[in-house]
Amino acid sequence: MTVKTIGGFDIRIVQVLCAIIWCFLSAGLIFGFAALKPVLVDQHVYEELCYKDGLAANIPCTEQDLKLNRMFTIGAVVTNSIAFPVGWVLDHYGPRVCGLIGSLFLFLGSGCYIATKHLTFLDPYLYGYILLAIGGPFVFISSFQLANTFPKYSGSILAVITGAFDCSSALFLFYRLYYQKVDSGLNLKRFFSLYLIVPTFITFCQLTFMPSKSYKTLGAVHKLEIEGLDEDGNLPEGQDASLIIPDEGERESLLSGSAPLIQPVLSHGSRRKSVLENYVEAKLEKKTHGVFGVLHDETALSQIKSYWFILMLLFTVITMLRINYFVATVRSQEEYLLQDPSLAATINSIFDVALPLGGVIAIPLVGILLDRVETYSVLFLATCLSITIGIFGLIPAFVPNLIGIFILVVFRPFYYTVVSDYCSKIFGFETFGTVYGLMICIAGFMNLSQTYLDKLTHTTFKMNPTPVNICLLSATIIISVTLLLYIRFQTKKRAKLMEEIQNSSTSPYSST
Repeated sequence: MTVKTIGGFDIRIVQVLCAIIWCFLSAGLIFGFAALKPVLVDQHVYEELCYKDGLAANIPCTEQDLKLNRMFTIGAVVTNSIAFPVGWVLDHYGPRVCGLIGSLFLFLGSGCYIATKHLTFLDPYLYGYILLAIGGPFVFISSFQLANTFPKYSGSILAVITGAFDCSSALFLFYRLYYQKVDSGLNLKRFFSLYLIVPTFITFCQLTFMPSKSYKTLGAVHKLEIEGLDEDGNLPEGQDASLIIPDEGERESLLSGSAPLIQPVLSHGSRRKSVLENYVEAKLEKKTHGVFGVLHDETALSQIKSYWFILMLLFTVITMLRINYFVATVRSQEEYLLQDPSLAATINSIFDVALPLGGVIAIPLVGILLDRVETYSVLFLATCLSITIGIFGLIPAFVPNLIGIFILVVFRPFYYTVVSDYCSKIFGFETFGTVYGLMICIAGFMNLSQTYLDKLTHTTFKMNPTPVNICLLSATIIISVTLLLYIRFQTKKRAKLMEEIQNSSTSPYSST
């Protein structure tokens, strides 16, 4: 196979490096809201809401704070909800079109902030944020397929691209630090004028050397990540079976065809699978006590109707809501809990730095965890971490709140990866894009309730975040425990069925 080059470099390396760069600069940009908010306040965004009878109230006042928070809430809803249509565009038109659409939205979003004085017929700050929120997923999700440019290192490539997404919130942090410490003349108009370099760079790359067709589908990438096999059930180029089957005698016997064909214990799919695929999936079923492959042979509609989907959807909704609610209100929450604006500012500054770093720290640890620990235990750990974060967030003291933040920034990428891993193992790779995309899309829309929670905190509870946080924590406990109990019941049921099938077989490797 002839490999194309650019200036002597393998074009695939250039493609991956470019994707990492633009994901770092745009993929999750809007999640840096906590860092951007002080700049927005300083530049008088929505400050007119604080003037009553010609006199200025406290800056920021309740109305201004709520509207700024609402801007982030809507942006977060859009960026999660858009994942489903992005997947559709990617499947039908390829990564080049997907990337170009993303760069267009980034152009338009930047343009809203550049031309705020001329866009009197709409809210340029809100619509600019929404457009940036749409552009991010288009350029990020279209980069996933690059994980198979080098199949042998697909897991590492995917981890780095995901890490770039988590780090992208740091761009607004860098902007805020420069604005506050170096040059306050770098206002929003000038910053976003400079930011136009990013969509220009993406457009240039997409029109020149980026692939017009996907190397692999999203489902195939996840199959490669979990099973180590491509979409046809074969080893990726450059790998040998020793990575899949360490025992030399067993490996030679299976690949020579002299051993009975291994079939996944509880799988009854009609597609003919390779020997390696049957072997790997049988091992995964045993390792996960039958959780792996539980709905692989079902249609997407049947999967969506199942409790496996509904309960994980509820868990995703409440977890996403809690994370985004905290991102939007971290400063006001800490000011009330600590009763010290300077300590709250310190917490906010630490959070701004810790949020992007959390992904860098978590991604390699998460990969190891998902490879070595069964699905139930991973979800149990996610539940424990989520509840711990909630409890620390209720304590009116600096150290517990700081510990809670450190756990949260690591938990955030862990949670997203767990949901993705769950969908792959439970629902399969054929329907992964539909099921996972729909789950994140619905969870995104449900996050609109964050605006109502924020208003309750400001008005009914007089800036006290504790009642809302107690409600969210209680919902987390109820939903998480229900999900865990359901999985435990199903795993025991399926483990018993596996044992009965194995006991009734003349050979543990006989075909079903």
